[in-house]
Amino acid sequence: MDSSTNNNNYNSDELEAPEWLNTHYFEEVIKQYENAPEVKVTELKISPASAKGDHYASVMFRGNITYTTQKGEFSKSLIIKTMPEVEGHKKDMLGDSHLFKTEIGMYTKVLPKFEKILREVGDETKLCAPCVYYSLEPRQVIIFEDLVPQGYTVMRDRDPTVEELKAVFTKLAKLHAISFHILHENPEYLQEFKYGLSEMPNLLEDPFMTAGISNFIEMLKKFPEYSKYVPIFERFNNDHLDRLKLVMQEYRVNKKPNGYYVLCHGDFHLRNMMFKHNPTNGSFEDIMLLDYQISNLCPITVDLIYSIYMLMGAECRKNNYKDLLNFYFKTFVETLQKIGFKGELPNSAEFWKQMAQHKAYDIFLLTTFFPMICAVKNNTFDPNEVMQSNDFRKKMYFFDLFLGEVKYLIPRFEELGYLD
Repeated sequence: MDSSTNNNNYNSDELEAPEWLNTHYFEEVIKQYENAPEVKVTELKISPASAKGDHYASVMFRGNITYTTQKGEFSKSLIIKTMPEVEGHKKDMLGDSHLFKTEIGMYTKVLPKFEKILREVGDETKLCAPCVYYSLEPRQVIIFEDLVPQGYTVMRDRDPTVEELKAVFTKLAKLHAISFHILHENPEYLQEFKYGLSEMPNLLEDPFMTAGISNFIEMLKKFPEYSKYVPIFERFNNDHLDRLKLVMQEYRVNKKPNGYYVLCHGDFHLRNMMFKHNPTNGSFEDIMLLDYQISNLCPITVDLIYSIYMLMGAECRKNNYKDLLNFYFKTFVETLQKIGFKGELPNSAEFWKQMAQHKAYDIFLLTTFFPMICAVKNNTFDPNEVMQSNDFRKKMYFFDLFLGEVKYLIPRFEELGYLD
C-alpha cells in the first residue's frame, strides 16, 4: 500500500490491499486487455480509490502500474473493485448478493449496446468508463480505467449546479429511454436485471433500514411544531418497508398496464458520478455515471425520486426539482423519438401522476437515507458507524442541515397529499 495514504480519510477495509492484488495479477490483466503476449510489471502502487463515505457496497483500490511489453514501457492507472474479505457486517450483507453479476452485465452487455444505439443516431454520449477486466471466480472483481487522469473528479466539497444537474439528467434520460425502447421491442434482453435494492440479502431486515422511521419519529417528538405529524408517521411505521418493496418490485410482481418502466441506475447519488471541468477556465465539460451494481427493471420514478434527496443540493431540492425533472422528462421523450421508438410516447401528466403514486419511496428516503446524506455533507459520516450503530444514526436526525431540510419537506409532503 502507498505509504503516503492518510488513513483517516479512507474506509478501514481499503487501507490494506489483499495479497492476491500483486504484480503477477496485473500482468495477467494487462495481457488480456491489451492482447499482449508478454507483460512485465516493473512498479506497482496500490492505494484506496475513494474517500470515506463515498460507498459501502464494495471495496475499491487504485493501482498505479508501470509495465513493459514488446512495444515499450507504459504507465496506467486502474480502479479495482472487489468484494469485502474482512469478516463483519459489510461482508455478511454483500457476500451473497448479485452486485457483481449485475455490474458485469451492465458493462459488458448493456452499456456498450446502449452506446451503439446512440452512435447510430449521431449521439456520442458516453454512459460509462471503459471496463478493463472482470471475473466472478475465484473472486469477484471488476477493473476500470481510472477517470482521474482524464480530468474527472468526485464532487465532495459543494452541491452540483443546475447546469451540472442538467448534464446528469441528460445521461440518465438517455439510459432510461433506450431501456424503455428495448422493453417495448425485446423485453427478454433485459430480464436478467432483477436484483435491486430490495433484493439485497438481509438488507430490508437490517437495523439500518428498520429503525430509520422510528428514529425520525423520535426527532419529531422533540419539536412541538411537528407533534401533529407524529401519529401519521407512526402509522407509516407499521408497513413502510412493505410499501417500499412494492414500489421497487412493481415491474416484476405487479406491473401496471400504463406504468413507465426502465432499466434504472439504482443508486443515483452524487458520489456515484464524476464531473469533468476545463482545467483552464473551470467550465463544465462532462459527467460520468459510475456504480451500476444494483441496476434493475423498475418504475421510471425510482431513480428520479432518489435523485431529489441523494443528488440535488438544498437549493435545487427546494426550488428547482420540478424544473429539473421536467427537463429530464423532455430529454427522455426526445431520445425515444430520436432512436425510433414505435409505441405511444409517455406524457408528462401521467409521469407526474406516477411520481405521486410512489410516495412510499419519498417517505422511506426522507426518514432513512436522507439523514445519512446530510451526515456526509456534515463531514461526520463513517459508513461503518452508520450501518452498525443506531446510537450514531440517531444523532444524524438532529444535525442542523437535516433539520433545516425537514422544515420545508414535511409541509411539501402534506401539500402533495403524501401524508393522507
